[in-house]
Amino acid sequence: MKAAVFTEVKKPLALHEVTNPQATPGEVIVQLKAAALNHRDLWIQQGQYAGIKTPMILGSDGAGTVLSVGSPKDAAWVSREVIINPALDWGINPRAQGSQFRILGLPDAGTFAEQCAIPAANLAPKPSHLSWEQAAALPLTGLTSWRALFTRAQLQRGERVLITGIGGGAALIALQLAVAAGAQVWVTSSSAEKIARAITLGALGGVNYREANWTDTLQQQAGRFDVIVDSAGGESFAQLIDLTTPGGRLVFFGATLGNPTSLDLRKCFFRQINILGTTMGSPEDFGNLMAFVAAHKITPVVDQVFPLAETDAAFRRMAAGEQFGKIALAI
Repeated sequence: MKAAVFTEVKKPLALHEVTNPQATPGEVIVQLKAAALNHRDLWIQQGQYAGIKTPMILGSDGAGTVLSVGSPKDAAWVSREVIINPALDWGINPRAQGSQFRILGLPDAGTFAEQCAIPAANLAPKPSHLSWEQAAALPLTGLTSWRALFTRAQLQRGERVLITGIGGGAALIALQLAVAAGAQVWVTSSSAEKIARAITLGALGGVNYREANWTDTLQQQAGRFDVIVDSAGGESFAQLIDLTTPGGRLVFFGATLGNPTSLDLRKCFFRQINILGTTMGSPEDFGNLMAFVAAHKITPVVDQVFPLAETDAAFRRMAAGEQFGKIALAI
C-alpha cells in the first residue's frame, strides 16, 4: 500500500510503498478514504514531541470502510463505513487515562496511508450526513473538545462560554458542540475574519486578543464566563482567570504559548474557580460525542483537502497557521 512516511525530523513526509498491515485478534483493517492533520503531527515532524521514532506512519484521524477483521466475532464490521477513535488503551478509570494509553500515529502506525490496523473497540459507524473528509476531521479534536466541555466542565444549557483561538479544529468543534448544547458562546482570535466566520457558526461575538484591553471589551460584550476553553496557556492564561465568573470552570488541553509566569492564586480560591486539565477522552466520551454529532447533524469545518501524495503541502498549510478548520487528506 501507499503511505506518507515520516523518515527524519524536519524533513518532508514522502509517499512510499509499504507492507500492508495485518489484523491481529481483536483488530480490524480499515481501508481509509480520508485522514486529517492535527498539530500533534506537525510537532512530531518538527521533533517537538516525546518518543519519536522513524520510520513512522503518522496520523491520528481517519475514516473509511472495514476491509478485514482479525477475529470472527468482529465479522459484522466488514464493509461498514466507520470513524476511528484514536485514543488507544484508555484503561479502566473514566476519570483519567491509564499507563498504557497512547494516541494513534505514534508509536502505532497511523492514518496517513491507504490502510490502518485498529482495535475493533475503537470503531464507530460513520454518521451518514458527513462526507469522508468531514468524518476524518472529527475524532481527535471532537473527542478532546467533548471531554473538555461536558465531562470536565459539565457545561449546562444557557451558560456563557468563551473559546479562545478560534480557527483551529479543536476550537471550532468546541464552538459547534457548545452551540448545539444551548450555550451562549463567544470567541477570541487574532483575525477579524475568523471571528466573523465563527459568528456564522453560532458564536454571539468575539474580540481580537492582540488588541489593547481586549478583556475589558469582552466583558462589556458578555460579562464573565461560566466556562472557558483554552489550548494556548501562556501569559494570557492569567487574564482568563479575570474573565471567569465566580464558581466558573476554566478547562484547558494545551500550552502552545508555554506556561504562565504568574498566576494570582488568591483570585482562584476566593472566587471558587475550578481550573481543569484534560486531554483526549475515554471510550464513553467518544461514544457520547458520536451520538451527539449524529443527533444534531454537526458537520466539522474542513479548511482544505489535499491528496495523500501532497501530504507535505498539507503540513506547510498547518505550519502557516492560517487555516480555518481541519486540514484533510483524500486517500
